[in-house]
Amino acid sequence: MAVGARSGHGEPEDRPERDESPVGGAALPPGGDGGAPGDDGGGGDPGGGTPRKKQRSFWMELPLLIGVALILALLIKTFLIQAFSIPSDSMQNTLQRGDRVLVDKLTPWFGSEPERGEVVVFHDPGGWLEDTATPEPNVAQKFLSFIGLMPSSEEQDLIKRVIAVGGDTVECKENGPVTVNGKALDEKSFIFPGNTPCNDKPFGPIEVEEGRIFVMGDHRQNSLDSRYHQELPGQGTVSNDEVVGRAIVIAWPVGRWATLPIPSTFDQPGLNAAAAMAPAALGVAGALPLVFWRRRRLTAGRTAG
Repeated sequence: MAVGARSGHGEPEDRPERDESPVGGAALPPGGDGGAPGDDGGGGDPGGGTPRKKQRSFWMELPLLIGVALILALLIKTFLIQAFSIPSDSMQNTLQRGDRVLVDKLTPWFGSEPERGEVVVFHDPGGWLEDTATPEPNVAQKFLSFIGLMPSSEEQDLIKRVIAVGGDTVECKENGPVTVNGKALDEKSFIFPGNTPCNDKPFGPIEVEEGRIFVMGDHRQNSLDSRYHQELPGQGTVSNDEVVGRAIVIAWPVGRWATLPIPSTFDQPGLNAAAAMAPAALGVAGALPLVFWRRRRLTAGRTAG
């Protein structure tokens, strides 16, 4: 029998035609054209193929989306940024009562410490807000403040400007400017118009301990700041551990949107004079023994000659 010839025994003469399509050689179902893309081959018959997966409705996925959004909001509030409301006039005109500021909470996690000129939010060190009434929030307010979508009304937080940091000596005499390490600050760009730097409460000199900050409000005659708490531990200074973060932007109302940069007076040369002299002093102290040793060696050589 020739190869490829029919045997002729019991085999029908007319066979179903095979699909000789060049793409993959896949057979088409008899009497059909393959159906539309994505058809399961059942031809609409429930028993004719694998049933398609039913897509979830939007309402079934909504709780999952809300849960993910709440978790992200909580993480952002805990580690990145938190909103705070300004409850008083102590920082006018930089901040107005009712402003909402965004506070950077990320950089302190990497060891960053408050710097002079920054506007910072900090927890009550103890005794600063003991006579201040705190409104009782409702359940919705508590939840929104917990996830960071609304400022907390329960936390005892304050907002002031950093004037001096650990190692600084800060002072302000009557009718005089505030001085840091002997350098006078030019505060006209941020102090409330018509205010004096400290005539309502002259102070100092105060040596700020390491790890602490000395803070003042921009509305000097309406701010119970470090000057008014010198009888407390730390002479009215605030521990860096109590600092929540730096206020970086006014986010609300929209018409008052603005950043909160450090005023240029805090960048003036010589403000860090005390810190700059320390390495030089250490260098001189280290070099003196070497100079004395060299002189003794030269003197001994001349005597022996």
